[in-house]
Amino acid sequence: MNTAVRTPFFQAVLFDCDGVLVDSEPITNGVLREMLAEGGWTLSEDECMRLFVGKAIKEEAATIAAHSRITVDDAWLKSFRQRRDERLLEQVQLMPGAMDAVQSAHRHTGGRVACASGADRPKVMMQLQRCGLMPWIESNHVFSGHDLLRTKPAPDVYLAAAAALGLPPKLCLVIEDTPTGVTAGMAAGATVWALRNAATTDQALLAAGATRLFDHMQDLPAMWAQGLGAPVS
Repeated sequence: MNTAVRTPFFQAVLFDCDGVLVDSEPITNGVLREMLAEGGWTLSEDECMRLFVGKAIKEEAATIAAHSRITVDDAWLKSFRQRRDERLLEQVQLMPGAMDAVQSAHRHTGGRVACASGADRPKVMMQLQRCGLMPWIESNHVFSGHDLLRTKPAPDVYLAAAAALGLPPKLCLVIEDTPTGVTAGMAAGATVWALRNAATTDQALLAAGATRLFDHMQDLPAMWAQGLGAPVS
């Protein structure tokens, strides 16, 4: 009797954006640290990353208010996003290996590739365009948790991405880098692989439900052969 476990056949790949496709987290958190310091809360880079990576700033309003003079209202969020976007437009770059990973996923799935982010859509679109990824990710396959009833860790953004590709989530592979995002992908019913990073631990990613961890985006093309079917002609 053959007891070997067969590798799942994934028909679509749903990528998170920040920290997965684009190296934006240090830039965004640099701006956040500046604005928190202006409001009286001084954090190190590591502390800021640990507290806020993968989370919507408006959802952390109570924490920020408890440690600073800041009220996270519409005016403050508008100022933060404007300063953040200006900095990202100047500095954001692809994560190493992300272009090859997206192109390879596009080839293997016959174009069934989406980006599902917890960030606001204008930021996501600007970064994908700035980094040259739009030829492989159609604009109507880019989703933001801000546009839905709930953002990550709720599954809404991944459910929307799978529906747009015409597939049940169980046939989708999610690529994430935070426990919040992994939780969202798992709650949607997808399989989730997680990119290791300095802001979280392997234990946290695995506890959230990631079934595989990997070290670099450039590792993914070789992994597709194990997790995806033959290239779609």
